[in-house]
Amino acid sequence: MTTARRLRTHSYAQYLKVLGDSHIKLEFIEGEIYAMASGTPAHAQLAAQAIVLLKQSLGKACAVFTSDLKILIERAALATFPDAAVVCGPQASADKDANALTNPSVLVEVTSPSTEFYDRGEKLKMYQQLPSLKAVLLVSHRARRVTLVRRTASGWDELDYRGGEVVACTEPNFQFSVDDLYEGVALEA
Repeated sequence: MTTARRLRTHSYAQYLKVLGDSHIKLEFIEGEIYAMASGTPAHAQLAAQAIVLLKQSLGKACAVFTSDLKILIERAALATFPDAAVVCGPQASADKDANALTNPSVLVEVTSPSTEFYDRGEKLKMYQQLPSLKAVLLVSHRARRVTLVRRTASGWDELDYRGGEVVACTEPNFQFSVDDLYEGVALEA
């Protein structure tokens, strides 16, 4: 058995240069640069509806962002573009990247066949290293299902919500219907 090793890693400054020259979104993970897959119409619709529902529920208390916002998690050496992000309070930019925020309160990922395992596993663990983060919403591309991963006094817990139920979070305080999120969306098989 052989052990794979990296032959080349990139600095964050190199990543920013490549990103600036790119017409696609690129994710930075521990020195590696990855092209982010484009989404399906259902993926885009779910992300847009999550943004609308979060903004309606949170009102002026928090700012809600699209997938154009870059989030930097220095502890995990990750720069990524979640499907939606929420910041409650002042926005904190990274010292080494003025276009990346470091203090999201909520992150939203709409899963896809190629990203579901990563979104629910390694990426979620990296997100949980953010001290400001209170909740992650994992929106399923397969079924009317939203997983709320929320910070508690003793760590993190997960709650699953299905069609006919209301996703409810107390910090920050928001709620929305799973059926409203999936309204008009043709789910992928």
